[in-house]
Amino acid sequence: MPHKCAIEALDRCLQDIQNNRKLMGGVVVLLAGDFRQTLPVIKGGTAADEISAFLKASYLWTEVEKLYLTTNMRVQLFSDDESGAYAQKLLEIGEGHLDTDQEGMVLFTHQFCQVVKSEDELIDQVFPNLQQYILDEK
Repeated sequence: MPHKCAIEALDRCLQDIQNNRKLMGGVVVLLAGDFRQTLPVIKGGTAADEISAFLKASYLWTEVEKLYLTTNMRVQLFSDDESGAYAQKLLEIGEGHLDTDQEGMVLFTHQFCQVVKSEDELIDQVFPNLQQYILDEK
């Protein structure tokens, strides 16, 4: 998610372009994403700087209509239990509902994590049959 100032600047630009003082110049603007995964990053900033840069800290936030997607379509379409368990774990992480150790680190089971010994093995795990897909495109 961009810095709140970028969205506020978009609001002012659209108001000027549309010659309309309504929010976003009266234009419907769709912002999509998981706010837990797309926080603004402030180089050299503190956690407080990042929080104040977040769209929720903007005067625009009270005007935002929030819609929530509740069905994971990848899991729904493929009926894959393993993907469903993975998706559930991701939601638990986002909600802060996972067990942690004494240092506050999240504990994962071996089912959730795979250890690889090399960069090539990682690529093979993440992108199986990558070479075949590259050849198919040609």
